[in-house]
Amino acid sequence: MPAEPDFDVLFAAAAAVQPRAYAPYSRFKVGAALLADDGSVHAGCNVENAAYPVGTCAEAGAIAAMIAAGGRAIRAIVIFGEGPELVTPCGACRQRIREFAMPETPVAIAGPEGIRARFTLAELLPASFGPANLPR
Repeated sequence: MPAEPDFDVLFAAAAAVQPRAYAPYSRFKVGAALLADDGSVHAGCNVENAAYPVGTCAEAGAIAAMIAAGGRAIRAIVIFGEGPELVTPCGACRQRIREFAMPETPVAIAGPEGIRARFTLAELLPASFGPANLPR
């Protein structure tokens, strides 16, 4: 069984990139950092666009960075956002994470004060559709 992911490192990476988000419309900045299968850490932030549907979420940026660096699986992920409510991944990002993660993959939700909650991907996206559902 792999060692427990270092959530302090992931928190620091997500917190560092969150202020860099491009969010001139919502002013809601989100950062994400993930631990890849090779032990590398990849971060992303949300990037809005005047044509709202073409913006990207922080999780999508972190996943794209992982893929560009050669990673193929998410071992853990932290999503960092501010406000009184938990900033959990949107539905589309839950599915994006599922493409590269197992149901037991830990998903931590953080704010400026630290990790606020931890879930498994299966708790956030039960009975999910993933790569194994497609014939190869």
